[in-house]
Amino acid sequence: MDGSIASGASERLASELTVPRLTDATVSARGSRGRERWNVLRRMLLTADLIAGTAAGTLAAGVAGLSLEHGLLFATAVALSWPLTGFVFGLYTGGGLGTWASGVSEVPRMLVAALALSWPAYALAEALGAGRPALGGIASALGIALLSGTSRAACRAIVHSIAPLRQRTVIVGSGQVAGQLARKIKTHNEFGLLPIGIVDDDPHHVGTPDLPHLGRIDDLGKILQLRSVDRVIVAFSRASHEELLKSIRACRDARVSVDVVPRLFEFLDGARALDDIGGLPLLSIDVPNLSTASRAAKRVLDVAISTLALVLLAPVLVVLAIAIKLDSRGPVFFRQIRAGQRGRTFRVFKFRSMYEDADERKRELFAVNDATDGVMFKIREDPRITRVGKFLRRFSLDELPQLINVLRGEMSLVGPRPLILDESNALEGWHVRRLDLRPGLTGPWQISGRSDVPFDEMVRFDYQYVSGWSLARDIEILLATVPAVLSGRGAY
Repeated sequence: MDGSIASGASERLASELTVPRLTDATVSARGSRGRERWNVLRRMLLTADLIAGTAAGTLAAGVAGLSLEHGLLFATAVALSWPLTGFVFGLYTGGGLGTWASGVSEVPRMLVAALALSWPAYALAEALGAGRPALGGIASALGIALLSGTSRAACRAIVHSIAPLRQRTVIVGSGQVAGQLARKIKTHNEFGLLPIGIVDDDPHHVGTPDLPHLGRIDDLGKILQLRSVDRVIVAFSRASHEELLKSIRACRDARVSVDVVPRLFEFLDGARALDDIGGLPLLSIDVPNLSTASRAAKRVLDVAISTLALVLLAPVLVVLAIAIKLDSRGPVFFRQIRAGQRGRTFRVFKFRSMYEDADERKRELFAVNDATDGVMFKIREDPRITRVGKFLRRFSLDELPQLINVLRGEMSLVGPRPLILDESNALEGWHVRRLDLRPGLTGPWQISGRSDVPFDEMVRFDYQYVSGWSLARDIEILLATVPAVLSGRGAY
């Protein structure tokens, strides 16, 4: 290790930086502590939504003209349905600075969720014999939108005043921008940040914030552990692109949120998908919160869709199986050991698309040659692939039996590509993070070109997917898979 730790780093820090690398237990503990901040807000938002739903349901019951008994039933149903609807529409997800500071970004989703709830509220009011069921549905939506929005704003005002919920923040970089960033953090308490120091190889002396220099960029991984860092903000630095990329990956692997001040930020007024602190734009890369509820929702989605697909596609699967048997000798299914979640192995199912007997392929080639009167021709496709197999691969139909793997819990509908053991064992460093989730029937690699995607790029896609996982992203990928498969892009 380079011993030239700058003046702000003491001999004690230098000795501390020799401790062993982060362990899984350390990373898990940090992840738990980081999630607790959001768990506090989510619990408060849930309570606020239950109260808002109860009040809105009671008001709507009166407007609809329900009796006392039916009104209590209606209000209870609305109160319980609103948090569930909010979860589906992502009102309890997020980790960005803007989401913590303000609920403005969630207003469109809240309005759509309230509108969606108005229809079952109308149906329930009609079933309970309300005199004005339509007014009951409308009143439910309006009441929830108003009351829930107000109560959620009050919850955020409360958590902003709780000092233990502030994130210990390190600034990577120095100089004017880092100084401006530190000042804005201190004057905007609603973002809940506590700057504790800067990390840079060669700190600027002009404009650098009045914060201790904690060490070099190469030391960031250890600093995250020793200083109990919750968030890292990358301001301008003289470090190379590769060094900064390495530091961001170190933060991701340690489950520490990262924000990046983009270059030319002065001209980004109005840019989308950016958080900002007092007008200073930040590109946020938040730690994925794979909560128990989120994992359960993903599993429910897997089971529901895979079961429905197997039932609806049963006739198609039977026809394909018969076609495979008639086309060439061998079993209908191809089975192979693949690496699953956390490296656990499983046997993947696919429709066989290749000849099992090489001699059979030779006989077919001779037969085709005889049929063309001896005219030489060029086989452009893989000669091992059967005629039916070519069709199966063209539309990814050979992957359909993996719905069985999804139903058994070995795979997910969306996830990293299931690798063979040799490829999985060759992964190291940040690549291993792709094993955090179950492999998928489809994924970023599928909608980005399938076989046209190089292995190293596919691994990068998987890493980005796992790092930024969300249920909404899964649904987006599922919807994008259909046109990708029909177009045949990257089919092999």
